[in-house]
Amino acid sequence: MKKRIVALCLLLFVLFAVAAFAQEEKARPSPATQAQCQFSDGKTLHVDYSSPRVKGRKIYGGLVPYGEVWRTGANEATTFVTDANLTVNGKDVPAGSYTIFTVPSQDKWTLIINKKTGEWGTPYKYEGDELLRADMQVSKTPSPVENLTINFDQSGGKCTMHMDWENTRASVGFDEKK
Repeated sequence: MKKRIVALCLLLFVLFAVAAFAQEEKARPSPATQAQCQFSDGKTLHVDYSSPRVKGRKIYGGLVPYGEVWRTGANEATTFVTDANLTVNGKDVPAGSYTIFTVPSQDKWTLIINKKTGEWGTPYKYEGDELLRADMQVSKTPSPVENLTINFDQSGGKCTMHMDWENTRASVGFDEKK
């Protein structure tokens, strides 16, 4: 009888924990999302990030200051995982798991690929763990973008990553290194 009561209590605890976790994920104002690009040989580049909303705020040059390292999303730092060896602006990115950050400015952004993973994202204190910094192209979006969105265009051996939010698009291309 005691074993049944203990088992029932344990089952109830697990059910409550799962329900609480599901509710927490659902209630997040910046929900977790992902983007992926697949090369022609089946290898992939995968990004997991939290997507904040504009909510009427001034984003770039306001909430996200120009010239400072940004975690590129909300909550946990944005992850960047690839099973392909890549190059970005002529710099090598070996297959592996990384964290990405950006430094926005009005006319040019910088992408930071960092070897340190599993971080919350702020404050940025990982300069010694940087794999590389690469320039990104900046353009205006055709219309306002409420949710931070990261997506990819794939063409041949190249995946171009786009980060769209507010009225800004920052882009950078990753070539598969053969």
